[in-house]
Amino acid sequence: MSDQRRQFTDQRYVFFVTFSVYRRRQLLDLDQPKRIVLGRLNHLLDSMHAKCVGFVLMPDHVHALVWLPQPTDLTRMLHGWKRMSSFKIRRWYEEHAPRYFTDFGSGKKFWQPKSYTFHVYTEHKLREKLTYIHLNPVRAGLVAKPEDWAWSSARWYARQQSVGVPITWIECG
Repeated sequence: MSDQRRQFTDQRYVFFVTFSVYRRRQLLDLDQPKRIVLGRLNHLLDSMHAKCVGFVLMPDHVHALVWLPQPTDLTRMLHGWKRMSSFKIRRWYEEHAPRYFTDFGSGKKFWQPKSYTFHVYTEHKLREKLTYIHLNPVRAGLVAKPEDWAWSSARWYARQQSVGVPITWIECG
């Protein structure tokens, strides 16, 4: 963990969020759709003054640990993240890989309508959730070590390498 720990306001909990591609289609299998998802996260972190503690992008779902200055903004953040990323990913597929949908079908929806959210109030639970998301690519057989997966914050924690979005550790509890 980084020694650059900071506390933000009196509300010191982080949201663990998960959302999946509709019908678990592996539409995040290619790199450019994952770049789009990270780009939207970056935009929202900046515009909402939010912080990302960690994330992982898998071929069919996303996990993230985020802190928001206004906890009531979580729904707005998730809506914006899913809406704009799905629009841009669909457009990218149409322009650059139109045959990719033949295996999956374009479907009426890109993301599952619901997201799973969980409040993380303690540092112990935050570390547990961070480990869980970082181990996702290992458990899926995509890499041998968490930091080998390019679409995760694990490299930032292991090597302080850039991972596409700013990572900030948040003190909980």
